[in-house]
Amino acid sequence: MIRFDHLAKQYPGGREAISGLDLEISAGEMVFITGHSGAGKTTLLRMIALLERPTRGQLLFDGRNMVGITGRQIAYHRRRIGMIFQDHKLLSDRSVFDNVALPLQISGCRDAELRKRVQASLDLVGLLHREKANPTHLSSGEQQRVGIARAFVRRPPVILADEPTGNLDPGLSSDIMTLFSKLNEIGMTLMIASHDLHLVRALRKRVVVLENGRLLDDIPAGQAVPDSLGKIP
Repeated sequence: MIRFDHLAKQYPGGREAISGLDLEISAGEMVFITGHSGAGKTTLLRMIALLERPTRGQLLFDGRNMVGITGRQIAYHRRRIGMIFQDHKLLSDRSVFDNVALPLQISGCRDAELRKRVQASLDLVGLLHREKANPTHLSSGEQQRVGIARAFVRRPPVILADEPTGNLDPGLSSDIMTLFSKLNEIGMTLMIASHDLHLVRALRKRVVVLENGRLLDDIPAGQAVPDSLGKIP
């Protein structure tokens, strides 16, 4: 579904965040992206969403090269991707319901369908009873679940999550990963950048390890994650 062929990203000044990466993610996979700080995890996810553009190589999504597409093609591509961030990026002047509804409003979804989808998404994350609340009145874990509901509401085939449990305690982190597993069980492809090797080990999904923008290791689902990864800062 997603393939990188000799992909590279160089920032002004010469720093190469991703260097000659070859990687393929199949539809329906749940994959963790890990590595030291600055290894290229966030850049990799941002390139998939075309928030960053590759310097060299190819980025294929469903067989189509995304490098060089413009305008409405970018907007259409991004509608097929749900993004989840560590800092939630919720709008404090809108209710929980309105935050989740925003992607549907942008795409022109009709009111009846919008309400149905938003409430189904909030129910999935266990927050239907808080739909009228302001996000500032929610805990960090609840805010992250609102972010997941917003990413899921358009039923995109791919969800990208950048350090989604970075600010949460172990119990809440486990709850978030359980939600991700539910999304994966209904067929969504998930790529999750994470430093939390305890959770990565517990879920026994595929683990892609980056080091200085290069592929260091690619551990298949079900295979034990080596102890050496515990040294990643």
